[in-house]
Amino acid sequence: MDDTDPFDTEGPSGRSRRPLLGLTVLVVEDSNFAAEALRLLCLRSGARIRRADSLKSARHHLQAYRPSVLIVDLGLPDGSGTELIEEMAQARPRISTILGLSGDSFSEDFAIAAGADGFLPKPLSSLAAFQTMILRRLPLDLLDMPPSIGEDEIIHPDPLAFRDDMAHVADILTETNDGRVLDYVAQFLRGVARSAADEDLAEAAAELTQIRREGAPVGSTAARIAGLVQQRMQEGDRLI
Repeated sequence: MDDTDPFDTEGPSGRSRRPLLGLTVLVVEDSNFAAEALRLLCLRSGARIRRADSLKSARHHLQAYRPSVLIVDLGLPDGSGTELIEEMAQARPRISTILGLSGDSFSEDFAIAAGADGFLPKPLSSLAAFQTMILRRLPLDLLDMPPSIGEDEIIHPDPLAFRDDMAHVADILTETNDGRVLDYVAQFLRGVARSAADEDLAEAAAELTQIRREGAPVGSTAARIAGLVQQRMQEGDRLI
C-alpha cells in the first residue's frame, strides 16, 4: 500500500487541513479493516502511507527506507509487534515517532515499555485524535509549519475490508486448529471486532482467549467463531 491524497491543495490553508503533508507513515497491521482506517486517516492528513502485514514484511520495508512515523500493531502473525518497536527504538538513526497499536487496552503498557512514543487504541475513527497523537510526538524540524489540527472527521473504513478479514480467518480455521494458530485467531478477531464494533464477535474471541488460557476444550467456541465468521462473510457478499 502506498497512497497520497490526489486532492491535496497547495498553500497554508491546504496544509492546515493536512498537517502531516510530506511525511511517510509505515503501518504494520495484519487486519485489512484496521489498515483501511489508517489509510483514510493518513490520506486526510496529507501523509503517504505504506503497509506491512507482518514483522518479516516490515523489516524488509525498513531495510529500504526510513519512514517519518512507524505504527505497529502488537499482535502480528509471526510474532509480537513489541519486538519491532524495541528494535526500532534502539536503532540509530531512530525513526522520529513510533506508535503501538492494539484493540487491547492493556497492550499500551507493553508498547511503551518496548520504547514506543505513544499508543493508538482501536477502533481508529477520529481524524483529530490521530493527528494530535502524531503531531505532539514529531520533532518540529520535520514540520514545514507549526502543528495545527483541522476540523475533526469520523472515518468509516470500507466494510468489504472487514469481509476480507473474515475470509482470512475462515481460511486459517479451515487449514488447522493448532493451539498457537487459535491464539492468533483470537487476538486477530479481538482487534477486528473492536474496530468494527461487533460485540458478538468480540465476545466469542474473548471467550476463546480465556478457554485457551485455562487449557479447556475449544471445540464449541471454535465452532461458534467459525459460524460467526461465515455469517459476516455472507453479509459482506451482499455488498459486492
